[in-house]
Amino acid sequence: MVSKTPKIVPKDQGSEISAFLDKLSLTPVKKAPDQRGRLIFAMDATMSRQPTWDQACHLQADMFEAAQQVGGLDTKLIYFRGHRECRASKWHCEAAPLQKAMSRIECQGGYTQIERVLKRAIKETTDRHVNALVFVGDAVEEEIDAVCAMAGKLGVMGVPCFLFQEGHEPYAERTFKEIARLTKGAWCRFDANSAAQLRDLLQAVAVYAAGGRKALEDYGKRKGGSILQLTQKLEGKGH
Repeated sequence: MVSKTPKIVPKDQGSEISAFLDKLSLTPVKKAPDQRGRLIFAMDATMSRQPTWDQACHLQADMFEAAQQVGGLDTKLIYFRGHRECRASKWHCEAAPLQKAMSRIECQGGYTQIERVLKRAIKETTDRHVNALVFVGDAVEEEIDAVCAMAGKLGVMGVPCFLFQEGHEPYAERTFKEIARLTKGAWCRFDANSAAQLRDLLQAVAVYAAGGRKALEDYGKRKGGSILQLTQKLEGKGH
């Protein structure tokens, strides 16, 4: 197991967000025009995330709301905590059930279970294709090779993973970046000072999974900010 370590001095977050947007702008949305998009939203609910849990839940709720404004997106919630507890919701086409489920989750001490999350995503996309997986967490306490073996399978299946790291734990950063690379997804860091930017990025992923480039362009014109920045990067690029 790899223990959680003290924070290190952060890099320039602006460049990290820009890199995330660049990756998202090049990520294809693999779904037929008449099919609803499917997105798995997974989160670490171990005790280390307790200090920022309420804020994170509000941001995640905003992501679900943004997806529903576009329409055409089904979302499944997965979380882990405690002693090998890893739970998944049903697929939902509305935001309310997911928000209700999140409001009931309490953080509990335990090791990370990212490998189990990725295995579940493989099973789900075997049944019917999943367009994207979003994961929010702050640490990795599993062997990187085991986790990345699952990520590699998701990459072959065409499921990009978008990872949002809370804090600056170096082993987690290394692992999350490798998962993103293997799945052709993206990684970005966030903290209490970047809540608004995280909200924009979560919304961008959800909208893009639901409706692709055109939906994101329309949404960006309405919302501005980082989402508008992303749509400008998309100009002239296909998917």
